[in-house]
Order: sequence, then structure tokens, then C-alpha cells
Amino acid sequence: MKDIERDDLKYIWHPCTQMKDYEKMPPIVIDKGEGCYLYDVNGNSYLDCISSWWTNIFGHSNKRINKAIEKQLNEIEHVIFAHFSNKPAVEFSKSLIQIAPEGLDKIFFSDNGSSAVEIALKMSFQYYQQTGKVKKTKFAALTNAYHGETIGALSVGDLDLYSKIYKPLLIDTLRIQGPDCYRCKYNKERHSCEAECFEEMEKSLKKHNSELCAIIIEPMIQGAAGMKMYSPKYLKKLRYACDYYDISVIFDEIAVGFGRTGKMFACENADISPDIMCLSKGISAGYMPMSVVLTTSKIYNAFYDDYVNLKAFIHSHTYAGNALACAAAIESLKIFKEESIIEKNIGKSKLIEKLTKNRARNNKFIGDIRSLGMVTAIELVKDKDTKESFDWKSRVGYEIYKIALKKGLLLRPIGDVLYFMPPYSIGEKDIEFMVEKCFESIEQYLE
Repeated sequence: MKDIERDDLKYIWHPCTQMKDYEKMPPIVIDKGEGCYLYDVNGNSYLDCISSWWTNIFGHSNKRINKAIEKQLNEIEHVIFAHFSNKPAVEFSKSLIQIAPEGLDKIFFSDNGSSAVEIALKMSFQYYQQTGKVKKTKFAALTNAYHGETIGALSVGDLDLYSKIYKPLLIDTLRIQGPDCYRCKYNKERHSCEAECFEEMEKSLKKHNSELCAIIIEPMIQGAAGMKMYSPKYLKKLRYACDYYDISVIFDEIAVGFGRTGKMFACENADISPDIMCLSKGISAGYMPMSVVLTTSKIYNAFYDDYVNLKAFIHSHTYAGNALACAAAIESLKIFKEESIIEKNIGKSKLIEKLTKNRARNNKFIGDIRSLGMVTAIELVKDKDTKESFDWKSRVGYEIYKIALKKGLLLRPIGDVLYFMPPYSIGEKDIEFMVEKCFESIEQYLE
């Protein structure tokens, strides 16, 4: 088994990590998975508390999805998607549009979340160019946003960890102060929130609307910012304002779509629809790389013309509409419907929140616990009264992560925010184990 670890470090450059850390903590090589658990080559088990980067919504080695992919594998695995199609892509598109937010009736396929964001940005920009509003060339995004790690996606993000070094390469973006309910300056008691913080957005849109083609936002939860959750009233105000100023709304639901917030799509919490929506991660239940961009007929029709007029959307990805990925996605949607997943998750999410709050009681280092659907976040602070954060160099979250691994949990902290985003297949006993071992790890390091 040591040979595998050695060869891994010899040949592989892992994402989102400092490789020097591996000198003291070698890579964990996973041999198999089943349900909510992963098993490494040494026989250790880990409860996957984060659905393997928020993708594996129905657990590992799901028998229904396995069977669907196996069946498709014997028919067609992949075919060029320009002027060609395949039955799974058509079936999935029809099924997804039937449940999509109102007005979204066209699908553009890609193969990962960052690419979906790039597509959405290009699509919104080109739409205004082709409808005579050529001065609308800029994008707006929130502070603390994360939308992926390609150049365009980094341009509308706002986390220095990912983008600081690349700033000379990035597109100039209007940055608008986003919601921060835990440290809200408008509603410090956090009662009767009317999304007063939207005034920052309103001022910016009023001033810059003539040059903005789109605003991109993570609805309800800013994931990589530390699972920052905010009121659906903010989204309602945003939809109204963008309609007034003729600005396209792009919802990045890559992390929060497919049931994660308690609704099939996060924007349903506010009963609104975007002009463009990006989906990935849970779309194929964590099985195959896949993403889609949904948009309206209004936007689609602006590109519909004779080829010689150069209005076509010239954007492509080799694996767009991949038949195997679509087969997994079709089965995933069937599981949602046939096994009443959204309804069952209500009880599970309430249990996770209840156990977390009970276990956190009187812990002086836990500043905030926030929950929405199947997402619960625990923000660790140095001082509970002042809400002062730990110095980032102390890597408190990372140290707790290492302890939790030894107790059988796969956590993936965002700074000093620990969170639970488990597969929907998680059971009551596993929830109890997850919460208990997480807090044991917190107390072992901080008490």
C-alpha cells in the first residue's frame, strides 16, 4: 500500500492543496465506496460528510445509477454533440426542463461547473451585443463570491485564495458588498430580516446599470465563502431590480441545486427564476463530469439566425451531452421523484441541525451555526462576543480535519468553518455519528 502512496506523490499534483503538507500526511487512497462511506486501501472507513465536494448526493456505488450507466455503456458511450445527439441527452433535457424554474426552457451542455459559468457569462454578453445594447459589457458579482477557477469564473469570484495572483489576467468586474447575516450591520439581532443589506446592491445597480449585462450570484448560500446563508428576500429584490434595469440574472446553482437547500433548486426558496442558471456537481449524482446552462427562449432567440449573420453561439466542449453522464442524470432525477427524496430530507436536515445546536451549546469557540436544507455550517471563532476569527495561519479548521479523519469522518473545512453536506442516503445513526465525532474533534483541538 505504501507503493501506491509513493507513486501518487511521485506523479500526481493534487488540487486545492499545498503539496508540502503531504510530507507529514500522505494521500489517503480510496479503494471502494458504499452508501455514505469510503474505504481506503488500509481498511479504514470514512463517513463522507461533504458528498465528495458536494457531488455524491445519493451515496457511493448507488445500485440504480450503476445499473443505468452499465446499460448505457452497451449502447453508446459518447458522440460528437455538434449536429449529432443521443437519446439520453434528449430524455434528460426534457425531464430537467419539466422541473426547472419557470421560464427556463433551453439547455446548453458542458462538462464542469467553471465551464458552465464561462458559458453563462459569454451568453449574457453576446445577447446584449446582438440586441443592440452594445454598451452593456460588464459583469457584477458579490463580495466573497466563488464561481469557479477558470479565468472568466475567477473574474466574477472574490476570494483571494483562488484569484489574487491572477488579478492581472482577470476581467474587470463590478464588486458589490454581499449579505453577511452573522456579522450583519443592519440587523444585529437577526430578527425580522427584510434584506436591508440590499441597499448596497441597489446603489450600485442604479449607478452602473447602463454598462451591466449581467449579475452572477450564488442563491441562498455562498459556498466557498464559508456557507454564508442569507434571506430569500434578497433574491426577490434582486430579481425586481434587474428587471427594472434590464440586467440579466445568472444564478450559479452548481453547489446548491438538486435538493441541497430543501428545494430542488435554491431559487425556489424565493419563488423566482433567473435568466440563466448554471448546474453541475449533483447533476449526475457525483458519477460523471457534467454541467448544463439553462436559459430562456428570449435569450435563445437572439442567437437564432442564418449562419452567415454570425449570431450563433460558437462555444463547445468535447464531452458535451455525454451519453453516460446523461444516463446517470436521468436515473438521478427518477430517484428524486420515486423515492420522495426532498420530502425525506426534511426530517434528516432537522435532525442534523438539532443535534449540532445541542452539541454546540456552551462551546466558547462556536460563533455561529447556520442551516438550510441539507447544509449545516459551524463557524469557529476566537472570541464569541466580538466574533473575531482565528488567524488564518493557525489553520484551526485544517487541524480539526486531521483529527476527524482518525475518528472516521471526511470533513473539508472552509477556513475555520466546518460543515455537513452529506449524501441524501445518510441514516439517523450515521447522522448521530457524524455530529458526535465532529464535536469530539473540535473539543480535542480547542479545549
